[in-house]
Amino acid sequence: MAYTLPPLPYPYDALEPYIDTKTMEVHHDKHHQAYVDNANAGLEGTALADAPVEEVLTRLAELPDGVRAKVKNNAGGHYNHTLFWETMAPGGGGEPDGALASAIASAFGSFEDFKGKVKAAGIGQFGSGWAWLVHDGTGLAVVSTPNQDAPISDSKTPLLGVDVWEHAYYLQYQNRRPDYLDAWWNTVSWAKVAERFSAC
Repeated sequence: MAYTLPPLPYPYDALEPYIDTKTMEVHHDKHHQAYVDNANAGLEGTALADAPVEEVLTRLAELPDGVRAKVKNNAGGHYNHTLFWETMAPGGGGEPDGALASAIASAFGSFEDFKGKVKAAGIGQFGSGWAWLVHDGTGLAVVSTPNQDAPISDSKTPLLGVDVWEHAYYLQYQNRRPDYLDAWWNTVSWAKVAERFSAC
């Protein structure tokens, strides 16, 4: 079954002033839609054409050579962005609590140290990509991925991801990726991240 663009779970202007309305419109309606369309085109006629996107991204090696890169990039873009929209919420920000907060403190020393590692991963990702909090099977880790590579393709469960492609921030922040990363924390839905953590 072909993938479809999921609606944003909030209005385009809901994350102002941290992410501007125009960026949300273009990012969701144009960029994410293109990933959906191109993933569907790449998967058409393959054995994975009707598979959920999570399954596709863990079985990329089974795809024909001629479409594997296209599917990896575009199914990854669809999956990553779907998770990204859900990671943010109006009135977000603050800090996690409960088991997630304890796990972050145990893995990184403190919440501030954790934020610093995510920021460093985002700034350090050359060109386009993502910075992630993942569960790698043994515990929490901060990683970055290039382009639209998805952590689940490397057997890691993404809990939180921040898009550091220029299209995610350039209209508002221009080349100031560090400023965007600092502001982005004010949008995070820790309830959603905690839900993913509990499911690990």
